[in-house]
Amino acid sequence: MVTRIPAPSKATPGKGSSPLRTMRNQAPEVARKAAQALPPAARKAATVVQKNVRRAATGMLGLSGERMTKVDTAWLRMDSHSNLMMINGVWTLSPGITWDALCERVQQRLLQYPRFRQRVVEDAAGATWVEDRNFDIAAHVLREKLPHRQGHSMQRALQDRVGELAMQPLDTRRPLWQMHLIEDFVGDDGQPGSALIVRIHHCIADGIALISVTMSIVDGGAEPPKRTRKEREQAATAEDWIADALIKPFTDMTVKALDLAGDGAAKSFKMLSDPEKTMHHGLAGTMDMARVAYQLVSDAAALALMPDDSPTRLKGQPGSAKRVAWCPPIPLEEVKAIGKALNCSINDVLLSCVAGAIGGYLRSQGDDPTGQEIRAMIPVNLRPMEEAWKLGNRFGLVPLVLPIGVANPVERVYEVRKRMNALKGSTQPILAFAMLAVAGLMIKPAQDALLNLFGRKTTAVMTNVPGPKEQLTLCGSRVTQCMFWVPQSGDIGLGVSILSYGGGVQFGVITDTTLCPEPQQIIDAFAPEFDQLSLLTLMLPWGE
Repeated sequence: MVTRIPAPSKATPGKGSSPLRTMRNQAPEVARKAAQALPPAARKAATVVQKNVRRAATGMLGLSGERMTKVDTAWLRMDSHSNLMMINGVWTLSPGITWDALCERVQQRLLQYPRFRQRVVEDAAGATWVEDRNFDIAAHVLREKLPHRQGHSMQRALQDRVGELAMQPLDTRRPLWQMHLIEDFVGDDGQPGSALIVRIHHCIADGIALISVTMSIVDGGAEPPKRTRKEREQAATAEDWIADALIKPFTDMTVKALDLAGDGAAKSFKMLSDPEKTMHHGLAGTMDMARVAYQLVSDAAALALMPDDSPTRLKGQPGSAKRVAWCPPIPLEEVKAIGKALNCSINDVLLSCVAGAIGGYLRSQGDDPTGQEIRAMIPVNLRPMEEAWKLGNRFGLVPLVLPIGVANPVERVYEVRKRMNALKGSTQPILAFAMLAVAGLMIKPAQDALLNLFGRKTTAVMTNVPGPKEQLTLCGSRVTQCMFWVPQSGDIGLGVSILSYGGGVQFGVITDTTLCPEPQQIIDAFAPEFDQLSLLTLMLPWGE
């Protein structure tokens, strides 16, 4: 049986219209007729409510500013007693820098990004970015002195301080970021210098965008391009969000850059972004669209029906204290060599070592992880890299199940590769992004209930960010190490970060102290896992 699509009637909107636009155009007339049916007193009250909602929706409410996107609003409201939505980072520099020099650089470069001069004002319909007329650089760039504790190095003191700051909320009366400079710092490498702790609320930007910010404040960095008024106005509208943030970023270039979707997905999403052109391809285009629709339905079901993680000591109700740890850099060339020898990607190698380190930690605590798996949510970039300077959040999430119970490093890396390959072509990143946008439209209790879907099924948040290939300098000093930690939402108590920088790869962990009091023990298991994988790779039989 063939179902015919009825021809458009005269009332059908013309070319370029959308159902959303049609509904918006019809809404005033519907509202007017409904209001006329009300008693006079109720009609007056409804008029007042309508006016307030309209003013809130346009960000007026006595303020002038830029409306926050719904995805960024979701991140703004995701703070909880156990997890604050801050990206925390650490730089070590040699030789040291002064507070005055850092303040001057921040004023010259960082404040060129409007977000870092704007505070957030929430209202009934969301939030607005508003210029902070009382901006004070001294409230955002702070001097710190690390406390000296008997038997603890300055490196440990720095780790403790990062953990403390990870659970200290930012002042909502000011722009949501801070830098803490320790002018005199000596790390475990014995080099005197400075350390810089950076805290930025996730509603300002994601990790990829913050790399763009980083590149603007270092020596030789360029100022960000200026956004036009039209671009600012378009950023928060529903139709432009759907077109520009949900469909377009997931086309050819982005999909290929992700290494999480194949050519078929790139082609299909290109068709979704240009449906009229698709129709000219006839049956082949229709078949591709059908495959995308099937993929969307399958991935939505997979997200909704994710099984629970294995019950480990890392999964449970977190408390209200954090601790961080990180390891010295591993040469990136060694990681590449192992990947090439095993026909695996760099990600496969690193994620396998992470799974091994977590499994090794559990064994050291007297647990047996054999046969166990934990799920890690992995952020996936959904924007062209040249648009990272626009800030905001443009990423989705894919759930990767880590085989922490596989003890053999080579067997484990192939298992990770198989699972990563299974994610290729998945639309789960775009579905997760859409969930965040929908959550931003809801009241906070409803948002929390929706996003708890991830928290209940997940043990960790894990991210892998490609940093600069060359070592950077800031105010004339060399950035010797840099590390960052992403926030965890809901009841997730483990965050894992992998950052490549200056020819090395670093591995960092942030944990809730109730679930994992000493994350350094996980860190200490990472390098031996990598060394063991490297040794076994060398011992494998090689063909002629």
